[in-house]
Amino acid sequence: MDLTNRTIVINFILVGFPGPLQTQIFLFILYLVIYFFSITANVLIIVAVKLDRRLHKPMYFFICNFSFLEIWFTSTFIPKMLSDLAMQDCTIPVNSCIVQFYILFFLAGTENFLLGAMSYDRYVAICSPLQYPVIMDRQTCLFLALGTWTSGCLAPLAPAILISQLHFCGPRQIDHFYCDFAPLISLSCTDIFHVEVTFFVASSFVILSCCLFTLVSYVNIIIAILRISSSVGRRKAFSTCASHLTVVSIYYGAVIFMYVRTSARANFQHEKLVSICYSFVTPVLNPIIYSLRNKEVKTALRKAVDRLKINV
Repeated sequence: MDLTNRTIVINFILVGFPGPLQTQIFLFILYLVIYFFSITANVLIIVAVKLDRRLHKPMYFFICNFSFLEIWFTSTFIPKMLSDLAMQDCTIPVNSCIVQFYILFFLAGTENFLLGAMSYDRYVAICSPLQYPVIMDRQTCLFLALGTWTSGCLAPLAPAILISQLHFCGPRQIDHFYCDFAPLISLSCTDIFHVEVTFFVASSFVILSCCLFTLVSYVNIIIAILRISSSVGRRKAFSTCASHLTVVSIYYGAVIFMYVRTSARANFQHEKLVSICYSFVTPVLNPIIYSLRNKEVKTALRKAVDRLKINV
């Protein structure tokens, strides 16, 4: 396509959720509360696990990684959104938009691999309880954590590089509240076929492989639980993985709908609604699911809060 007579776009406009001033004020307060709660809750979980030696176990090590990831994930786009709502300046430079895209999908990819590592931890704990301390030792946990973060870092690298080579000639409006893949590349005035294919392959591989691995792990976990003769034992075994299974169900239901497809041409209004599920709802629910449903974490949180009160 001839670009000689076209103006190259240097800034995008994030449309977000347009509406009257009252709606913007309400959304600002809502997102601020969500962000504050998510950051505070996840920080408290990390501090509680760090301070309580009884929680120095593989499961809580991965929960800390998950909380750390959620802090950075929400911080990648919510502060910008709050600034847009407060200042009514929804512009973002093209390069910054591509960087935001990469960081978001780096963290999202890491979350997929981390959920897989957590399901493996629960599989070993339920199916091989006697060998659990040997299999899930400190070195293995560190190796799995490093592997999840490295894999997440590499997964969106090729699509991000290809997007950086696209030309954007207008329009400038990204019909989303952050720089998501489909709304972003739909604005390109150059061929996006290779970008679409690369992103589809990368996202499908990461999402479906991690989802399948998690599904297989939980099928084996359920089979092992059903073989337990005691009803109390079955209930106790299931309670150790119920929280993780809840998070997995919510997360994969949204991301498979969003990113396992070949075309970037989609209904962006539907995309925004689904994005709310894993961008806002999931980060809020995760600390609640992992803390309020877990007696050990609740006890450690009380102790951590008591220590903070004494220090203050």
